[in-house]
Amino acid sequence: MVERSDTPVAAGWTPPRPWEQEASFHDVLYDWMSRTPWLALSAAAHAIAFFVLLAIPWDLLAGEEGGVIVVQIAPDLEEVIEDPVEPEPEIEEPELPIEEPQLRDALIPEDETRDSVEEPVSGPVDHDFLNEAPFDELAFNDIIGIGGGAGRAGGGPLGRRRRGGGDLKVDATIRAGLDWLARHQDADGRWDCDGFMKHDPPDARCEGAGEATHDVGMTALALLAFLGQGSTSKEGEYRHNVARGIAWLKQQQDPDTGLLGEAIGQGYVYDHALATLALCEAYYFTRSPLIRRTAQDAVNWISRARNPYGAWRYEVPPDGESDTSVTGWMVFALKSAEEAGLVVDPMALTGALSWLEEVTDPATGRAGYVEVGGPSSRIARVNDHFPVEKGEALTAVALLCRIFLGQDPEEHEIMRKSADLLRRKLPEWDPEGLGCDMYYWYYGSYAMYQMGGSRWWAPWNKAMKGAVLDSQREDGSFRGSWDPAGPWGVSGGRVYSTALMVLCLEVYFRYARVLGGR
Repeated sequence: MVERSDTPVAAGWTPPRPWEQEASFHDVLYDWMSRTPWLALSAAAHAIAFFVLLAIPWDLLAGEEGGVIVVQIAPDLEEVIEDPVEPEPEIEEPELPIEEPQLRDALIPEDETRDSVEEPVSGPVDHDFLNEAPFDELAFNDIIGIGGGAGRAGGGPLGRRRRGGGDLKVDATIRAGLDWLARHQDADGRWDCDGFMKHDPPDARCEGAGEATHDVGMTALALLAFLGQGSTSKEGEYRHNVARGIAWLKQQQDPDTGLLGEAIGQGYVYDHALATLALCEAYYFTRSPLIRRTAQDAVNWISRARNPYGAWRYEVPPDGESDTSVTGWMVFALKSAEEAGLVVDPMALTGALSWLEEVTDPATGRAGYVEVGGPSSRIARVNDHFPVEKGEALTAVALLCRIFLGQDPEEHEIMRKSADLLRRKLPEWDPEGLGCDMYYWYYGSYAMYQMGGSRWWAPWNKAMKGAVLDSQREDGSFRGSWDPAGPWGVSGGRVYSTALMVLCLEVYFRYARVLGGR
């Protein structure tokens, strides 16, 4: 320590520098106290770091061998250049079946957008609106004996499994009948009921004109025959004939009412029912939304034409009267629509069955035209020359309708009685008398096929084949057709008779039996 001296500073003397001065105790204490906060902070930081290191799971980070962490560097990925993916074509998804309406008037609204694309009716056919769809043996084809081909293989009867007595002669007869129909179709797609012979050579024209007002109905019958053979608008030997016919029928619909054709006379209700049936079958196979709109509007018309709580006849709006003949075709059209997933009034089918119960004689099983067990109107057309007799055409209609509407012959004796009546009046080619009733043969063939067995189908089948196969024309322009004999030949003409006989023969390969078929 340097002692302080009161002696004056000698000249030339300088004081010592700070680091040369000797620190006192107070100076050291002050210096240590000034550094204390930073030492505390440093200690706290080291403690935190220590605890962090303790918290790290070194055992999980270690590799399998000796706790060594192995790091692999992945090689650079090569750049992959993918080929451009072409967009998949849009596929029209099938529409789900529409739930049955609970109310009678629950129909497609009249103001819903209608078809905006019309099908060309002449020239090369490229039917974009008619899409491919598979046949389904356990759906529509199990249900009704009109149009459509079940068990189809190869697009026609020759490729199908024959059942119930069909043979090569049946196949050849069907093909000849379809060939005749194909040769006599107009370029616009229709079958001209009274003018079909214009397609024949001038010096060898067919005879057998029908009535000019039935072009819609006869076009529909011809289409049903082609659909029954297995041809559609997309495949089959007669696909162009089918597509043109459907396009023509679409053009005949009234856009406001849904009626197919014109309301002329009384027969137009039959024509509408047949055309609705053909369109519903075409929609079933194609699921085309364009056909759907037309078919649904036609079905809506049928629903409005029905008598409340009853069936159908000629007057639209209905006047309360019903008959079994018109009702039969309406039932087939509605069943076709139902199987295709269209909106069908369930009360219409209930009302039809009630009508059949009302007009069928429980003692005999005979169904009447407008009353219990009464005769058909076809009797009046021939009784000027032949004795009046009771035909069984309407009994066949009622029997087949009962089957389609879900009744079982095992549970309903009246159905067995009806079939016995048909067995006692088998088909017979008799162009001069009532026996040659092709309308009756058509309904009877499908009804008896559904009844089956040696009691009903076997005798009917033998008689029907003899009547139909042996009566087909084989000469000139007539080749493949049938003469329009019988009660209604004068109305439908040769197109009617030929289409119906082809439909009769298609019973062998078109449909499984209804009962137990699903």
